[in-house]
Amino acid sequence: MSNNQQKIVITGIGTFSSIGKNVEETLKNLIAGNAGIGKMEHLDSVYKDEIPVAEIKMTNEELRAVCGHSEAHTLTRAALIGLIGAKEALEDSGIDLDDGLRTGFVSSNSVGGMDQTEMVYLNYFKENPDVTFLDSNDCGAGTEKIADCLGIKDYVTTISTACSSAANAIMLGARLIRNGVLDRVLVGGADCLTKFTLNGFNTLMILDREPCRPMDDTRKGLNLGEGAGYLVIESENAASGKHIYCELTGYCNTNDAFHQTASSPEGDGAYNAMKNALAMSGLKPAQIDYINVHGTGTANNDLSEGRAITRLFEGNIPRLSSTKSYTGHTLAAAGGLEAVFSVLAIQENVIFPNLRFKNRISELTIEPVTQLVEEAGINHVLSNSFGFGGNNSTVIFSKVN
Repeated sequence: MSNNQQKIVITGIGTFSSIGKNVEETLKNLIAGNAGIGKMEHLDSVYKDEIPVAEIKMTNEELRAVCGHSEAHTLTRAALIGLIGAKEALEDSGIDLDDGLRTGFVSSNSVGGMDQTEMVYLNYFKENPDVTFLDSNDCGAGTEKIADCLGIKDYVTTISTACSSAANAIMLGARLIRNGVLDRVLVGGADCLTKFTLNGFNTLMILDREPCRPMDDTRKGLNLGEGAGYLVIESENAASGKHIYCELTGYCNTNDAFHQTASSPEGDGAYNAMKNALAMSGLKPAQIDYINVHGTGTANNDLSEGRAITRLFEGNIPRLSSTKSYTGHTLAAAGGLEAVFSVLAIQENVIFPNLRFKNRISELTIEPVTQLVEEAGINHVLSNSFGFGGNNSTVIFSKVN
């Protein structure tokens, strides 16, 4: 069987976010309905008492102790969070990097090492400036250091397409396998909270001053979060004999280039991403059992995405929810975290609720799931990640029979 014909399967998952330091803890909080959104403690911001965030309640030194690597002192916060999540996924898959198979690492990031560099740049031209982390500012630096810590050398690259980044990392990894470049790829993303992103989103006036209410008519914006989500994807041959969580059956990226930050009003890019991902999977819309929506909680995104879903699925809308009501919007990590949540939905046969939803969006007829659904009959999950500039990505995961 050629690589182009082989299935792409998921053999490992790893997460780290405000709702859990690993997959086990994360799943418990998802099932219990415990959100990680609250007052910021570690980000030094003038908005500390005003803007809630989904923060990992650990200092950088505590993160360095958790990751336990000799080079941890050289890693920025985003890289530390990423290393912890990526390491869990790699270990979960049971990969032996010396077994002769080609292993790649495709990671996503949007803030790079800004958590460190934004604290020192004002002193750069002063006498004896602190330049420890200046070479870690760009998005790719963290990826390279994580790969070095893990020992992955065959292929390493970074995706940075805003909020669709990790979903695009999953797609690139799948293409590398299907085109015979690699046998397996660690894919996903990591991001941390920074002043730059907090101030930027605040300037756009899309940050909620309360815990966010995705897909609700009274939504007032998003809550920023930090975290990491990674999966190990492998060709069917490479995964022979391993535990397989599910299969990656469809994916698509589109770009409607409607606006620098806003989605098109009718959700044209989102519609085409979902439609083409379904076409690749060979599934009909009615076969999707659950949609993990992008669901940021902003007025524009939720209405645009809702219209695209209504248009594609017509009178047979799948059950849906936004797990950003738990983790906040983790930017480049969002697609990775939510891919893991989609895998868990299949593995555990559950649908995680859309927390704090009360009022249906007046322009729509759809409503998200508001209570945990057990024995949900989950065979196919569609996960959306939509970024600035109209960069729209959809991935579909399917139960392996």
